[in-house]
Amino acid sequence: MNRSSHSNTFTGWREWVALPELGVDWIKAKIDTGARTSSLHAFDVSEFSRDGEDWVRFAVHPWQESQEDAVVHECRVHDRRAVRSSSGHAEDRIVVRLRLRLAGEDVTGEVTLTNRDEMGFRMLIGREVLRQGFAIDPAKSFLGGRAPREARRRNRGRI
Repeated sequence: MNRSSHSNTFTGWREWVALPELGVDWIKAKIDTGARTSSLHAFDVSEFSRDGEDWVRFAVHPWQESQEDAVVHECRVHDRRAVRSSSGHAEDRIVVRLRLRLAGEDVTGEVTLTNRDEMGFRMLIGREVLRQGFAIDPAKSFLGGRAPREARRRNRGRI
């Protein structure tokens, strides 16, 4: 489902993203052109083998600063990489391929799994996804639309 890089869909510096395979309709993500690969807050990460392939089971908290509505997902391991964080710390991470909806467009991208509990966003969208036809306006937010009021309230811990 990769889009042509010749047509651009604009995003702001932060957007609401859906992860349909996980059943997550709304997760707030930071658009990060400094990151090659997207990353997702994941916990209870466990690897296992299925039909001779490496798989991973992980859980996601879609709301910022909340333990509510955890979602568990299993998928094939796509890769493993050493990733250097913005603070300079290197971490070995599992990479999976996930379908996501950004600014109304469905794309598939590489996503690393890591603990982002201390970060302001549960997800970062990196260049590998963005080069599938997205342009960023760093002065704007939520050009792809705002989540419904209930989702925004849950994300702020008000429900």
